[in-house]
Amino acid sequence: LREARRRDAVLDGRTVLLAEDDVRNIFALSSVLEPLGVKLEIARNGREALEKLGPEVDLVLMDIMMPEMDGLTAMREIRSEARWRDLPIIALTAKAMPDDREHCLQAGANDYISKPIDVDKLVSLCRVWCSRR
Repeated sequence: LREARRRDAVLDGRTVLLAEDDVRNIFALSSVLEPLGVKLEIARNGREALEKLGPEVDLVLMDIMMPEMDGLTAMREIRSEARWRDLPIIALTAKAMPDDREHCLQAGANDYISKPIDVDKLVSLCRVWCSRR
């Protein structure tokens, strides 16, 4: 019952693809989102994110700096396919330079959050973008 009360009306049952290579960040984000009812799919780089992308995915959380294929390249690949043009993507980055946000948005992100991640802000952004689908 306690677990059921923590679930979020908007996020419960949603599938979020988390593309992140740092296991600490994966653990931190999963410990925040899973109790809200989110089903997390984990990809360790941009290439894996492209492989795991499917019709069940409601939202993508995309780290920018990853091995093999970075998040900017992965977002461009996702946006190059018509079927994914409306899929919400939130970019996660440790960089906080003024033009980083613009680079993320140009690559296809709908929104942007810098690390260290403000958990309340992230959950709020997830709610906003999931409610639009």
